[in-house]
Amino acid sequence: MEKSIQVINQMQADKVIEKYAIGGAIGVIFYIEPVLTYDLDIFVLLPRAGQPLISLSGVYDYLKGKGYKSSREHIIIEGVPVQFIPAYNPLVEEAIDAAKEIPYQNTSARVLQLEHLMAIMLQTDRPKDRTRIAQILEEIEVDIKSLTSLLKRHGLVDKWQEFKRRFYDR
Repeated sequence: MEKSIQVINQMQADKVIEKYAIGGAIGVIFYIEPVLTYDLDIFVLLPRAGQPLISLSGVYDYLKGKGYKSSREHIIIEGVPVQFIPAYNPLVEEAIDAAKEIPYQNTSARVLQLEHLMAIMLQTDRPKDRTRIAQILEEIEVDIKSLTSLLKRHGLVDKWQEFKRRFYDR
């Protein structure tokens, strides 16, 4: 995965993407015990260049030019299936902007902060997301004040209360 992150860092340096942050299950692994996952989710802010629609064509073209192949919604970068997810709402935009640099082996990687990961999982609300949130709460101490502030900003407090009531009644 380190080589994949190096390629993604180079994409940012080459301005193919403005910013990125690792999210999804791999993002969670930076905080808790590993979870099963198939791919590397990369949330991205893309250069707009005056275009009204967001397009990943620049990402795909850049990587295809480097010899990487696509497989459905993934691009296989150094053997790792990578899914690029454009920032699709204010929460994800904020999460990418607030991502922190974390060393991964000998490479620096931008990773979503834990509270943003949790908020995105809460907003997405898939069964696997609910399971991961519960796992996070079991394994590490979460800054609840910071999480609550984030959830208030993005209208997710009721969803958080519902999650706690249904899946994590403590």
